[in-house]
Amino acid sequence: MLNNVNLGSILFLDIECVSTTKDYKDLDENLKKFWKLKCRGILKKYDEEITEEEAALAYTDKAGIFAEFGKIVCISVGFLVKSSEKGDWHIRLKSFADRDEKKLLQEFSGLVEQYYNNPAKSYFCGHNIKEFDMPYICRRLLINQLPLPNSLDIAGKKPWETKHFLDTLTLWKFGDYKHYTSLSLLAAVFGFPTPKDDIDGSEVGRVFWEEDDLKRITTYCEKDVLATINLFMKYKRMDLIPEEKTSSATDFEAL
Repeated sequence: MLNNVNLGSILFLDIECVSTTKDYKDLDENLKKFWKLKCRGILKKYDEEITEEEAALAYTDKAGIFAEFGKIVCISVGFLVKSSEKGDWHIRLKSFADRDEKKLLQEFSGLVEQYYNNPAKSYFCGHNIKEFDMPYICRRLLINQLPLPNSLDIAGKKPWETKHFLDTLTLWKFGDYKHYTSLSLLAAVFGFPTPKDDIDGSEVGRVFWEEDDLKRITTYCEKDVLATINLFMKYKRMDLIPEEKTSSATDFEAL
């Protein structure tokens, strides 16, 4: 299948999420009740009452990965463009990062609707996007009462109707669904730089809520996108695109 995919038609992406509030104590009382129910599965205490302390600690560590209790603070994307002079590929990176989730989702949706809204002609690629990134984006669009672009409106679709989602995790599994293989591990296996040279996903919430450093989160997210592009190139047995042919259009000064 990958041999038939035009590299220029792929939008590579990654998202970074944090809890909707800094602390559990700031959560709406009704949502606190549901978070405690969620904690029974997280803590594997299915028949026990969850204490306030346990709920608070779990919220800090895990709330961001659930779309009902988390929010997106950054969506980084990457796409490949071919030079008109030499015909070689260049990487362009851009991030939609904001403390206002609705604003960044509107900007991301605008890009999708303009350039990647035809599932027959364009693709989305990421690591574990089928299980995490794309469902999370769609759920947060609905929570913010924003329309879903046609290419993301996949609720109830059959597997063959979502072929425009190229998941580098699924591609690596070759039908084996017993375990998860991280992007960092695959970077090490294939011999290109890991995206986890500063922070990792477990630290994003702390960097956002305690350090208020959205620029750092955005840099990390773009590294994930770049690693995904490198992995996809390896899957196609193509040479990696040199660093000097990679650029970011993200305006960090505006973050």
